[in-house]
Amino acid sequence: MSNIRHILRLHTQNQTKSEIIVQTGIPRNTLKKYIKNFKASGLSFAEINELNDKDLEELFAIQEENPANEKLKILFSLFPAIDKELKRKGVTRQLLFEEYKSKYPDGVGRSQFKWYFSQWKSRVAPTMRMEHKAGDKLYIDFAGEKLTLTDKQTRETKQVEVFVAIIGASQLTYVEAVISQQKEDFISACEDALHYYGGVPAAIVPDNLRSAVSKSSKYEPTINETFADFAEHYNTTILPARAYKSKDKALVEGAVKIIYTRIYAKIRELIFYSLEELNKAIHTALEEHNNMMLTGRNYTRRQQFEEIEKTALLPLPALRYEFKKQLFVTVMKNGHVSLNTDRHYYSVPYKFIGKKVKVMFSRYNVEIFFEYDRIALHKRLRIKYDYTTDKEHLPPAHRFVSEWTPDRFMTMADEIHKDVRLYISQILNQKQHPEQAYKLCLGVLSFAKRVGNERLTKACQRALGYGIYNYKTIQKILEKGLDKHTEDEGEQLKMPEHGNIRGKDYYK
Repeated sequence: MSNIRHILRLHTQNQTKSEIIVQTGIPRNTLKKYIKNFKASGLSFAEINELNDKDLEELFAIQEENPANEKLKILFSLFPAIDKELKRKGVTRQLLFEEYKSKYPDGVGRSQFKWYFSQWKSRVAPTMRMEHKAGDKLYIDFAGEKLTLTDKQTRETKQVEVFVAIIGASQLTYVEAVISQQKEDFISACEDALHYYGGVPAAIVPDNLRSAVSKSSKYEPTINETFADFAEHYNTTILPARAYKSKDKALVEGAVKIIYTRIYAKIRELIFYSLEELNKAIHTALEEHNNMMLTGRNYTRRQQFEEIEKTALLPLPALRYEFKKQLFVTVMKNGHVSLNTDRHYYSVPYKFIGKKVKVMFSRYNVEIFFEYDRIALHKRLRIKYDYTTDKEHLPPAHRFVSEWTPDRFMTMADEIHKDVRLYISQILNQKQHPEQAYKLCLGVLSFAKRVGNERLTKACQRALGYGIYNYKTIQKILEKGLDKHTEDEGEQLKMPEHGNIRGKDYYK
């Protein structure tokens, strides 16, 4: 046993096989066997060196397992369940070995237990080298091969991207076709994946595509601002895979290879006219894939997900993420910013006039920021050349004027008398733009405070009879007391003088 320790020490010191043979005199084939068993054990030299001679002998005297050996039959039957348990947080091989020995006191020793499990693991999942804990990471990427949509009228074809996500412990896979790898499509696919799983992992691991990572770095990559906002909404972390480190994304790359066989091959002869049709076919094939037995195991991806991973995920937020776009603009002199996409204008507090601000907008909302502080929030409207104004954003002197509307003046007039309302409506109709009549309306209605509602009502009734609709007509009627006369008095009343009325002498 001391010779084995010496051989392994030389091996870990990067001595070549030839150098070890010269120093120890061990046959080459025996040396290869020791090194192979050492690598398969998954133990470090320090751990090997701590073993007593009996355990070390067990580890390096292993022969090919005998199918008739009852101990090994029992042990190998337990490996699928042991592999599943290892994905739970806090569960270790040592803990599972102790549980095994408590149930099977005559079973194999610790070294053989770990060695046989490593051998089994390498056969059933040769590409898997990382242990994935339940609910820990979701790996995402785009497949290299694209799928095709066909235009129904022209029969022209267009290629679309295929988004792939796989969650680490259970390997439950999600696949979706999207128009492009642009941010909006990419984030929408990520969100659909989270809703497919029904929860949120602790971290999302993307490749270094531009929609996810603005600037690659071995130590501190810069996450795309929108993707970071998406992660914050879903209370998760972005951990980009390191550039040129295939091990970081081996799981999703393996998933991509599998879907070529289990999804692409099944739909290759079909023609799809819309993204919805294509994704329906993808999801049908995807469910078959997720419900197939895993190689060397007695359970499916879906079963493993439901048993060990679903409850480890964080809950989804109540609302879905709103994808946001952004632009930088200068606040105009009227205290508004222009959203050129819709050609609509939104107000900001008047003190920011002339300042450069950031506008972030989603399908439903428009947010305006100045130096990281949000200074305005509006519902998004798509009415061209219209204004959305919060009166609190206006200077005090402008707020009262901003409240002038035709409906406001009609309501004020109706509170006095229906004939006053009729007269105000005629003033509003006479002008090309309602704002031209606002001061006239305000002037007419102001007479109510000076002469009372009753006199103003009668003045408006008499003016309606004249068919003249302006402030001066009401003023003359009230000044001359014409509102106090009635037709019963038998008096022929003259119309008030007005600069725009031509007398009878004009036609001579």
